[in-house]
Amino acid sequence: MQPIRLLLLFTVYLLTVTLWAQSPQLSVEKIMQDPFKSVGSLPSNIYWSEDSRHIYFMWNPEGDDADSLYRVSVKGGKPEKVSPRDRKRLPATSGDYDRSYSRKVYSKDGDLFLLDIKKMKTRRLTRTMDAESNPVFSADEKAILFRKDKNLYRWQLSDGSVEQITDFRSGSKKEDKEAPKGSNRQWLIDEEARLIEVIREQEIERLETRRRKEIDRGENPLPIYIGKDAVSGQQLSPDDNYVTFRLQKSPAGEHGTKVPNYVTRDGYTAQLNARPKVGSPQSSHRFGIYDIRRDEVTYVDTEQIPGIFDQWNKAEGDSASEKKARQVIIYGPFWSDNGKHAVVVIRAIDNKDRWIMKLDPRQAKLTLIDRQHDEAWVGGPGISGWIFFPGNIGWLPDNRRIWFQSEESGYSHLYTYDVVSGKKRALTSGQYEVTSVQMSRDKKHWFLTTSEVHPGERHLYKMPLNGGKKTRVTDKAGNHQTNISPDEKYLATRFSYSNQPWQLFVGRNKAGAEQRQVTDELSEQFRAYAWRDPEIVKIPARDGAEVYARLYRPQNAAAGDPAVVFVHGAGYLQNAHKWWSAYFREYMFHNLLVDNGYTVLDIDYRASAGYGRDWRTAIYRHMGGKDLTDQVDGAAWLVETFKVDPKRIGIYGGSYGGFITFMAMFTEPDVFACGAALRPVSDWAHYNHPYTSNILNEPQADSLAYVRSSPIYHAEGLRGALLICHGMIDTNVHFQDVVRLSQRLIELGKDNWELAVYPLEGHGFTEPSSWTDEYKRVFKLFETHLK
Repeated sequence: MQPIRLLLLFTVYLLTVTLWAQSPQLSVEKIMQDPFKSVGSLPSNIYWSEDSRHIYFMWNPEGDDADSLYRVSVKGGKPEKVSPRDRKRLPATSGDYDRSYSRKVYSKDGDLFLLDIKKMKTRRLTRTMDAESNPVFSADEKAILFRKDKNLYRWQLSDGSVEQITDFRSGSKKEDKEAPKGSNRQWLIDEEARLIEVIREQEIERLETRRRKEIDRGENPLPIYIGKDAVSGQQLSPDDNYVTFRLQKSPAGEHGTKVPNYVTRDGYTAQLNARPKVGSPQSSHRFGIYDIRRDEVTYVDTEQIPGIFDQWNKAEGDSASEKKARQVIIYGPFWSDNGKHAVVVIRAIDNKDRWIMKLDPRQAKLTLIDRQHDEAWVGGPGISGWIFFPGNIGWLPDNRRIWFQSEESGYSHLYTYDVVSGKKRALTSGQYEVTSVQMSRDKKHWFLTTSEVHPGERHLYKMPLNGGKKTRVTDKAGNHQTNISPDEKYLATRFSYSNQPWQLFVGRNKAGAEQRQVTDELSEQFRAYAWRDPEIVKIPARDGAEVYARLYRPQNAAAGDPAVVFVHGAGYLQNAHKWWSAYFREYMFHNLLVDNGYTVLDIDYRASAGYGRDWRTAIYRHMGGKDLTDQVDGAAWLVETFKVDPKRIGIYGGSYGGFITFMAMFTEPDVFACGAALRPVSDWAHYNHPYTSNILNEPQADSLAYVRSSPIYHAEGLRGALLICHGMIDTNVHFQDVVRLSQRLIELGKDNWELAVYPLEGHGFTEPSSWTDEYKRVFKLFETHLK
């Protein structure tokens, strides 16, 4: 058997070498052309028809200017393009269902529609110039509740009558200001009424007019004056007694930035409005309860929230001893199906806390259910690292237990909490993440997507509602983005593997079921090349952690060869996985580099997504710390494991990857001979607030974190060759960042750097010519300094 096995292995080797030899030669120009030509047309935005008979998706197999809507039958056949007329008639993908899932109400083009799912017939409810939105069924399912302008309305299904439930008004109530009792002004008012009969009669008439207005208002809703605040989240309680709402006050003194656009239609320089910088004043929020029976409004007192006075982001030098409640934003309420219980999700504006609390609307009282506190920042799948999302939450059919996701264990998992007994229970556990949660329509099972098999894979599982053994539905290695049909019998899956772009598959929703491939429109250029399946490796970090990475190696690699380390963007993003990367251009570029003798390492460094809370927050208060040493340790691993030349290692990346490239070139000049920083951050004090304040707090409160994390403070360490590329109309990482850094490099007398600017590009390039120019420069940098 042994000789036969060796013969088989040798045959496979020869076939592999032959395939590589027959592959066409890659070039930057081929890789960076329009994706339709370089890769092909990939399906996206997949959803089901409400009757489970068809799958709809966006696709562009004909190479048009934009994707079009296609549909395919669940029974088989070829996809067909949906005509504009038919597309206009389709129901919206979002909306609200009744309890039996037989009706769906939705808004489309500013009007309301009611769909009878069994008959697949649509009834138009409104046709107005004003936009109606956010329709939901009332608790008794006899009416539709919707929002229009600032207010909440009820549309009766029986007779089509419309009732206004709230009366939110901008500005303030116009009435005479009462003089303070005992004041000089009040004494003068009383004296005039005693002495002047006409004045006395006018005062009586004024009071009578006010009384008549109150009587005439009758059953009309109470006018609620909100000044200049914005109102949102208007919601009627199931018993029709309360309306809850949220007010947002824009910050005073907020200072946005201007991004100049030099190449315009009329030849004049234009100014693009862009975001303010981190540390700028933030909006404040109030959560109100309109008691319809009492005809009064109460605002929830946030001082009753446990830990609300904990100060995590106090300005440096602030010695004030006065306790101040932190700002929060309250989401919900989320009502049990029987209308007896309501919970709200509360996010701290500093993102150090996420509370789930029971709400008593009559007393505006909050009772703690769960508090997720993080000294860094709250986040994770199903929870969100952004405060403007409440996270996944809902009720179980017993009307006693809520379900939610939490990183309490260090990984995002599914929990339940009994609001009657106070018991919390984890339904999933382990060193993996639950990335999506869906309750079955019969409320007997969960459909979960997790990384349980491998951090770089995503699979669908079915689990009993009360927890227990999970059944794995999908099996192939890769990423299964599943869309479950409304009848839950079928799956429409967008699947991909490392070297296989996304395609649409359809099949039964059960383990081991065959999945039929629906789409396959890859370009001839893509099919002609034998794209590599990068090896997923673990790199030992200096602190004992194991860092996942993608490894690309030449077939004929030898000791002393050059290497390139790629740094993905965003920070919180995963790229060392087993599916088609969002960085598909870089993936193809890495194949080109390997063809030219480079070993390429693509690392999921500290801060990357997919590895739990500790990995996510490892960069707290020091960006350019462990996220950078992971790159340095990766380079050392290449030298030790594959004997690459330690003097011929380059590094590159965009956005956060560009930032890390700066830090590598400035603070680790002995490790990297050259680097390309694309659309990079050079000073975190100039980036946006939501992202940066999570990681570094605010600059006025934690200047040390900003100084040690910002490349502009370390530019004197540059020794190797540096390429900087940036779009001039970038409203995310502003072009100002590289302008300021350029001035710093000039003043430091550095002459081993160059800057390439792209006048008509933003943060994500759109023009193939720009992509081509940028990566030709990157390739030239490596060929010049690493060969």
